[in-house]
Amino acid sequence: MALEEHPMWRKPKHHLDLEEEHNHVHWVELFYDLIHVVIIFLLGNYLSDHMTVTGFLTFAGLFIAIWFAWADSSVFNSLFVSTDIKHRLIMATQIVTAMVMAASIPKIHADGWIFFALAYSVNRLITGYLYFRTRKLGENEKALASRVSRNFFILSAVFAVSAFIPTPFGYVVFGLGILSIQLLYMLPKVGVLDNKRFLPRFGHMSERFALLLLIVVGEGFFKLVVTLTEKGIYKVDPSVIVNFVFGGFSVFVLCWIYFDFVGNGKPKNTQKSTLVNWWLAHLFLMLAAVMIGVALAGEVKVGFWDPYPLGYGVIGCLGLMLYLSCLLWIQFNIEQRVAHRFATAKIRCVGLALALLTLIVVPYVPAIVGNLLWGSALFSQIAIPLTRAYMTLSKEEAEASP
Repeated sequence: MALEEHPMWRKPKHHLDLEEEHNHVHWVELFYDLIHVVIIFLLGNYLSDHMTVTGFLTFAGLFIAIWFAWADSSVFNSLFVSTDIKHRLIMATQIVTAMVMAASIPKIHADGWIFFALAYSVNRLITGYLYFRTRKLGENEKALASRVSRNFFILSAVFAVSAFIPTPFGYVVFGLGILSIQLLYMLPKVGVLDNKRFLPRFGHMSERFALLLLIVVGEGFFKLVVTLTEKGIYKVDPSVIVNFVFGGFSVFVLCWIYFDFVGNGKPKNTQKSTLVNWWLAHLFLMLAAVMIGVALAGEVKVGFWDPYPLGYGVIGCLGLMLYLSCLLWIQFNIEQRVAHRFATAKIRCVGLALALLTLIVVPYVPAIVGNLLWGSALFSQIAIPLTRAYMTLSKEEAEASP
């Protein structure tokens, strides 16, 4: 075997130039995802400790920034199959920047901000370099590499500068940098989505979305278990244990309805509007999943007859409404599957209406009533489609039989 044919020394290659389609996620990418378990956990803790409008906006801003850092790196790895030593060392460095961002979150309003912004700047610089090193792969890559790497290099400097600008102006500059990255993807003529080579492997990206969704939703289990552990499982009332079990089933159903109806779904076409909607819908879906995971920690803070903690209740209801809306949003932008016959917009509206009703009454009713309403909003999203599918398909099977 020639040296350049070995994975350790093989140069990155654009997926459109491969002889065979390769959609599987590489272990290096999975390892990069691993640090996001810690990041999401710390973000959830931050929201739990700052149940205010300002706290929520800070949490949402941090989540969006971190999600885009993850997604931008994932797009590169979807465009180029890259397994060589240099790429692995670059990704290891990027993992370290994510570690610094994670460690900065608890004190983000104080001295943590400068570390977060500088780590984010280096993270963006690394993504720019990943593209820059592909410029030698031929004329097809030169234009794309130069354009995208230039954007990331410039915006990396913007993020670095924002670290030293007094707050809240530093936050504004940082936010404008985040917005600029997305506009440089999407805007007509200047956006790189107009470049035909900037078309990721849909199977690969959908798998990356699904894996991160598992991490994000799975944090709900962490919140439930850690909260109960801190209280002492042997100390709490039996009603708290029932609430705890309800929370566990709820986390499971959040994954169930994602994977049955939209998980691993590829965009229905390559139009820019479809790709942008697919991209943004996953961002807000995962933001909603973290909100729900944080809210479910409230299950072990009350028994049946106490009011559900208001902050947790509001976050949970709004999170579920956003989650169901994003499921429908994704469903409209991916290839059709059999499950879409039964998971219709009307069913999503049933869940949205029940979640809204829960939001209205949660301060005034016992937790058991709030759980029944909120649980009906969530569990109906799998119970109704499954029931309809069973009845419809059984009828069709009977009619088709001689």
